[in-house]
Amino acid sequence: MADYKEPLLPQVTEGQYDHGDQLLIPRNGATTSSFVGGAGDIPPIRSIRDFCREFVAESAKLWFLTGPAIFTSICQYSLGAVTQVFAGHVGTLELAAVSIENSVIAGFSLGTMLGMGSALETLCGQAYGAGQLDMLGVYMQRSWVILLATSLLLSLMYIFAAPFLLLIGQTASISRAAGVFAIWMLPQLFAYAMNFPMAKFLQAQSKMAVRAGIGGAALAFHAAFSWLLVLKLGWGLGGAAVVLNASWWFIVASQLVYIVGGRCGRAWSGFTWQAFHNLWGFVRLSLASAVMVCLEIWYFMVLILFAGYLKDAEVAVAALSIWYVPPKIHFNCLILERDWNWTDYRLGLAIDNDK
Repeated sequence: MADYKEPLLPQVTEGQYDHGDQLLIPRNGATTSSFVGGAGDIPPIRSIRDFCREFVAESAKLWFLTGPAIFTSICQYSLGAVTQVFAGHVGTLELAAVSIENSVIAGFSLGTMLGMGSALETLCGQAYGAGQLDMLGVYMQRSWVILLATSLLLSLMYIFAAPFLLLIGQTASISRAAGVFAIWMLPQLFAYAMNFPMAKFLQAQSKMAVRAGIGGAALAFHAAFSWLLVLKLGWGLGGAAVVLNASWWFIVASQLVYIVGGRCGRAWSGFTWQAFHNLWGFVRLSLASAVMVCLEIWYFMVLILFAGYLKDAEVAVAALSIWYVPPKIHFNCLILERDWNWTDYRLGLAIDNDK
């Protein structure tokens, strides 16, 4: 392992990179999330007309990025929601089991993986702004290494989900059913580890339309095959697990093919041993990021657990999970992500220019 004092964003020599084609300003009439340079700060606002003009321009930039991001978030969240809906057609116990696994076991892992993967928002944003595009792929691979190792540790929670749920007071029937379903969902855990670093890698380059297309295709695939396997063929929870795992790995495989297929330019230069350098510094940044994100995500896990303590636990858990099916659209979080990426980009550009 490399010295932990190695800087996460390496220095570059003056003139090594040209920023001219990387400023975060959308092309006029562009159909993809690409940006060009040549724009500075907005001119002074001296009238209502100036304010309206800049408001429209800023809103267009905002929705250019967050529109596909919102759609992607809805699609990915809806994968678990669709599975719960079809599980409800199988039975109340099955719905409660899927809800407990999806919200508690997988929810805990989702918060951890998403939080640790979010460390790339700052690093990739700064590297992109500083013109160090080759570091984007290195950072993504480092995050893969750390998140896959974390997945091995979290897999114990999946394997021993049944005794864990019994230990914290859940009913025996729900614990057994959720425990079996959790073991079947182990592939989803490792899909999380691969997906979130790729998501931040593409987001730093404003390639949100690609993620939106993949997410929409995955949701359509998921809904169709859930109906086929769970209801038409009668596979029950086994069919639900197969389709949910396949949908997440479809997202991973599609993004990976896009990245390694040369569509990201210098941001992806192939697999490298640099991914194993400075891991400890990357781990510390990932853990700090995970704490901030997990606290927001895990609150619903507590609600599901409390519902399991009620008198008619199966019905209570099932009802709460159905109430929560409508997707959460985090407009504020997405706007903050846009601001963070723009700030990280400008910070990276400033770092590079000061050298």
